[in-house]
Amino acid sequence: MRKLAAMWAVGALIAFGGSASAAEIKALITTALKTSIDELAPLFERATGHKLRAAYGPSSTLVKRIVDGEDADFVIVGGDGIDALTRQGKVVDGSSARFARSMIGAAVAKGAAKPDISSAEAFKCALLAAKSVAYSDAAGGGASGVFLAKAFEKLGIAAALKAKAKLAAGGPDGFAAAFVANGEAEIALQPIPELMAVPGVDIVGPLPGDFQNVTTYTAGIPVYAAEPDAAKALIHFLTTPASAAVFKTKGLDAP
Repeated sequence: MRKLAAMWAVGALIAFGGSASAAEIKALITTALKTSIDELAPLFERATGHKLRAAYGPSSTLVKRIVDGEDADFVIVGGDGIDALTRQGKVVDGSSARFARSMIGAAVAKGAAKPDISSAEAFKCALLAAKSVAYSDAAGGGASGVFLAKAFEKLGIAAALKAKAKLAAGGPDGFAAAFVANGEAEIALQPIPELMAVPGVDIVGPLPGDFQNVTTYTAGIPVYAAEPDAAKALIHFLTTPASAAVFKTKGLDAP
């Protein structure tokens, strides 16, 4: 992995000409990408001379911040957030790029018995049998929390799960797997990259059937970006094969 990243860095130095026009990029990035960006940002900065100043949060929260007029040079959100911002004239038309996607997964404490996720019915039984289940609070705006709340209603288990739910706030300080790691919940449900961000848990795998929702992550450049050229360089960086390899290690797949 280090060799692959180093190869990208050498190529970037040639492509972007080092730090002659170094800029600070203000970025708003969805939480599921935090562990990937934590690893990739230093490589991007060394190769280009640009500095990345990133803030993280649920996609819907970041979209609202852009709509409300917050200044940013670069934004990454899940689902149709970038399309919506483009339609509203908040993101430059044609600037977007899809580069990764994630699935909702389940996690348990390291070494604990893993629930049966071979089918939606089997997993439904596992959830009902569990003493406690952690997932994102839909009120916090996290896409997985909103989706799971609707799925639980559809499957007729919302009331049963509400009684034993541990609701994660979302964002970089609101990982559902933290409840599993500290013994407060038996099972955690969240996008796999967010589950992987918490030490002390085992990933069971992606959720089956009606419990599953695939989220695609898209980057775009806000219309009032102060550093659009640097943001374009970052988008190029995130869509390289070397970056895709890093995303894969963090639980993300190609779009």
